[in-house]
Parts: sequence; structure tokens; C-alpha cells
Amino acid sequence: MPRPPKARAAILEAYRELLVSDGERAATMDAVAAAAGVSKGGLLYHFKNKDALAEGLLVWLREAAAADRERMAAAEEGPSRYFVRTSVSTGSDLDRLFVSAVRLAQAGHAGALRALEELDAAWLGIIRDEVADPAVSAAVMLIGEGLYYYSTLAGTWPEEAFGTTVEDLLGVVDRLREA
Repeated sequence: MPRPPKARAAILEAYRELLVSDGERAATMDAVAAAAGVSKGGLLYHFKNKDALAEGLLVWLREAAAADRERMAAAEEGPSRYFVRTSVSTGSDLDRLFVSAVRLAQAGHAGALRALEELDAAWLGIIRDEVADPAVSAAVMLIGEGLYYYSTLAGTWPEEAFGTTVEDLLGVVDRLREA
């Protein structure tokens, strides 16, 4: 009898949370099984090893990012503004998946690095569909990446440190798109 899909989801969620909170080295198979509330055998039923677990997480990340790109491409405000506005880390599922993939990439997981490169290229491609100038589209991407980096570290965008708000940066995006 097949195991319920809830167990697989619980395992992936536990793995993601261990990666985010404690890093790749702490996300052992035993720790994941304990955090997911399943036996080691239950974990191995769904994921035969750590590489399979990582690949399952990266599939989840790609699916979440694909849904985000659909929202981005359809955004009334335009893809560039959407990308920058949503680049402030809020601790969403996508944020936590992204951070977990970064943790894997930092530990040398080639598949995670490839997945992160694919995601950035796909987001940049949507921005380039809106903004033809490669330098402007790169600037928009880097504004969003900077927002994400700092907000991930600080827990929010540190307006006081930079003396500017996200709305101010969206104004910059508007000016860049018009240039």
C-alpha cells in the first residue's frame, strides 16, 4: 500500500526548515525523519538518499518559482516592478525554498547551483521581455537581488541603513524603464 502524499510533503518541509535554520550539515537523514515525524524507513521509502531528498526540494522550488513567474509576467504593474516589489524577503514558502537551495549550493550541491542559475535566468528573461536594454534589465534584476539579499539577512528591507524605501526604488525602476 503506498504511503500517503502527506508524509512526502512533511519530509520535504522538514528538510527545507532544517536547511534554512541549521544548514546543510545539520539536515541529516535522521534529523529530517525526526523533524517530519516519520521513521527512517518512512523517509527512505520516499527518498532513498540525501541526493534524492535535495532533488525533491529543488523540484518543489522550481514549481513555486514557475508559479511566481506566471504572476510576474501577468502583473498589471509590469514584470520589473513586480520583481523588485516582491524581492523583499517575507519568509514565504518561495523565500524559504530559495534560501534552502542557497544553503545546498553553498555546500557544493551542483544541482542546487544549477537550479538557482535557471531561476535567475528565467526571471531576467521576463524582465528583458519588458525592458529591451540589457543594461537596464540587469540593473532592475540587481536592484531586486540586492533587496532580497539585505532583507534576508536583516529580516526586512533596512530603510534606515540605506535612507530609501522600496517605493523609492520602484520609482527608480520606473525611471529606468522609461530611459
